[in-house]
Amino acid sequence: MASIRSHEAPPMTSRTPALHFLALLALCSAYIQGPVVKIFDFPGALAEMEHFGLQPAPFFAIGVIVFELSMSALILAGIYRWAAALALAVFTLAATFIALRFWELPPGMERSMAMNGFFEHVGLVGAFTLVAWHDLREHGAPGKGRTS
Repeated sequence: MASIRSHEAPPMTSRTPALHFLALLALCSAYIQGPVVKIFDFPGALAEMEHFGLQPAPFFAIGVIVFELSMSALILAGIYRWAAALALAVFTLAATFIALRFWELPPGMERSMAMNGFFEHVGLVGAFTLVAWHDLREHGAPGKGRTS
């Protein structure tokens, strides 16, 4: 039986670049929207950092803004996409364990909402890991003639 996939066919991402870019944009959307909101409401960004015990709040607020926008830009531009995707995966996992500790909440709606958010963020971690994996598979591992 012949394989449906031809070894000669180009990767799906090179056959549908607009769809690929839109999917990456959708994945990065929260990491673009969040920092933009923080920029326009910096007192709110500081309050968020203080709420989660991140001090000094201005350092963490600025760091999160720069980090999320920079990693999103690298992913969308395809520059060290694998590294930026892994960085956002690790960041998201850490932020999830800081912000969505549903197991500490009493049973009820708030706990259910936090649990849903927790597992949605775990899904984002998986998606960013897949982006990194696909980028490395498509373009080769770093150090093997790969420049980005």
